[in-house]
Amino acid sequence: MRIERSNFERLKVYQLAEKLADEIWSVAIAWDFFAKDTVGKQLVRAADSIGANIAKGMGRRSFVENRRFVRTARGSLSETRHWLRRAHQRGLLREGSVERIRPIIDELSLKLNAYLRSISDLVQKDRAEAPHRKERPQ
Repeated sequence: MRIERSNFERLKVYQLAEKLADEIWSVAIAWDFFAKDTVGKQLVRAADSIGANIAKGMGRRSFVENRRFVRTARGSLSETRHWLRRAHQRGLLREGSVERIRPIIDELSLKLNAYLRSISDLVQKDRAEAPHRKERPQ
């Protein structure tokens, strides 16, 4: 059985969010119990939330709702950065992990902001066109 990709799965920004979440998982899964139970769980949840919110926004079928969830995804990216900083400060991240994760975060941040701008443009366009639309007869 072949499963078709959803619209959100085609988005580069979503693919980057998945890549980041998978990289973080592969790092955190190797930590000891205490590190996994504290920083690890928070870090994985924050990273997983980025892609989940992109997907959720696409599923709402409204530019305004989509924008709200993409803003939440951007907040989750900031939270992910926070937990990565904590992990680094506490000696949980090796330099190789940092070198793999940092470029993904940098690119994801740019793409997420660009995606948000494009949705915001669509919201503005939709609002500008709304008074000119004619109502359909019932």
